[in-house]
Amino acid sequence: MENYGQTKYLGVTRTVKVKNMDEKNIFVTDGFEDIYKMPREYLKENQTVELDEELEVFILNDTDQEVIASAIIPKVQIDRYSWGEVVAVRRDLGVFVNIGLPKDLVVSMDDMPPLKQIWPKKGDRLLLAMRVDDKNRLWGVLATEEVIKTIIKKAGEELKNTNISGTIYRLIRAGSFLLTDDNHLAYIHETERDIEPRLGEHVEGRVIAVRPDGTLNMSLRKRAHEAIGEDAGMIEAYLIRMDGEMPYTDKSSPDDIRSKFGISKAQFKRALGQLMKARKITQEEGWTKIVAMPALVDTEETVTSEDIDA
Repeated sequence: MENYGQTKYLGVTRTVKVKNMDEKNIFVTDGFEDIYKMPREYLKENQTVELDEELEVFILNDTDQEVIASAIIPKVQIDRYSWGEVVAVRRDLGVFVNIGLPKDLVVSMDDMPPLKQIWPKKGDRLLLAMRVDDKNRLWGVLATEEVIKTIIKKAGEELKNTNISGTIYRLIRAGSFLLTDDNHLAYIHETERDIEPRLGEHVEGRVIAVRPDGTLNMSLRKRAHEAIGEDAGMIEAYLIRMDGEMPYTDKSSPDDIRSKFGISKAQFKRALGQLMKARKITQEEGWTKIVAMPALVDTEETVTSEDIDA
């Protein structure tokens, strides 16, 4: 197969002119010795070109590793960082990221965490640029700490105890680093989370401290009143499953409560109090009863292949 173009320009943009074209491809030149093939699928939507027209193109490899040109210019390039969305994961190769081109960019498994359960999943996003390996192949490269420092903004004290969200960009044994949606740098210590977030996962939490350097300490744990609400929902769901009553009240033993619901007696009593205040339950003669059972509606669902997680 003929190889159009020089690999030294992989991952960057070039100014070219249209030299020739056929039904499938457009052939462009930089005015010197380099001619690049541009498959028509790499034109912008509804874009048409004319002979001798000057174009700005991006140079990349196609799936056969042939050097081609693209009129679609991605934000992710050599030494140019931007966000890309994860579209697929192959444990034996790496993570495929959509950067706006017909061909996805792969971040090598060598750049992924050692534990595969904290690899990115489809829908997560990564901050990345491109690199060229010694076989002239383009790969995605994750933003380093030095790159992150050029992006972040200092946070003010007014953010303390506020809710924030952002994307996990770095994982270490003791915790996770996050870039907030407003480009603040936050750190989540392992004690401030119930499960370890994935690389590239978008999470929500609260600011527990603003450090002197303008970075944030963040917690993914719920506030006390939010946890109480969650416990109340669990107990209400249990009551519904048990036809509206259960032999557990605020007089039950701590061991029985812990064994059945996995929470402390204090948490249990707070949750019951919330349900009683909402007039959802009553207690009588050692039983807790739901005031009104929700109406049950018979539904028939059709499961298609799209509903099955392959």
